[in-house]
Amino acid sequence: MELRTVAALAVALLAAMAFAAYHFWTGRPQTVRAPDPEPPRAASSEPAPTPGGLTPSGGGRTVVVDVTGKVRSPGLRKLPTGARVADALEAAGGVRPGADLSGLNRARPLVDGEQIVVGAPGSGPPPGPGAAADPAVGAPTAPNGPNAPAGPGAPGGSISLNSATTEQLDTLPGVGPVLAQHIIDYRTQHGGFRSIDELREVNGIGERRFADLRPLVQP
Repeated sequence: MELRTVAALAVALLAAMAFAAYHFWTGRPQTVRAPDPEPPRAASSEPAPTPGGLTPSGGGRTVVVDVTGKVRSPGLRKLPTGARVADALEAAGGVRPGADLSGLNRARPLVDGEQIVVGAPGSGPPPGPGAAADPAVGAPTAPNGPNAPAGPGAPGGSISLNSATTEQLDTLPGVGPVLAQHIIDYRTQHGGFRSIDELREVNGIGERRFADLRPLVQP
């Protein structure tokens, strides 16, 4: 075999080996590095606002208040410590149309265990440490004394069940036009009220509402 032929075969063999080595190197598995995970975002330390738009305080503690009177859903309401009277009214479904709020400070902070009467005469903040509690309604009242003013439950300020009109009965806490008409219907059918206890027999008045009305009315 001629030398030129041997040289050509050697060159072809080297080219084939180089081509095979290139394909082997490029076809091997490649290591792919996964992207680094993003660090978790820190949770916001700001507390959520209360229903009335006010930020509660007190580390998650709550207060329980009794909202009664001319609200859409009277009853006990649990609210964050630091909530205001306006938050309690909103939690009770809002104030009914025509309710008098002139004596109610809606910006006052709530006190645990207090009762908020909407639309009743003299509705306002709870009295100071010198006040005494009225066991009939569970709400604080002014101290007794010879010069103490007569409240709604006193003989001079109570409403007569036997002579009151629908409008006068409608001013009582928890009494609307429908319940006021029930009271008048009972009075007409039974010839008047002989005692305050007969108020329990009126349709729509339970024990709790009777306890609220008892110091405010008379036969």
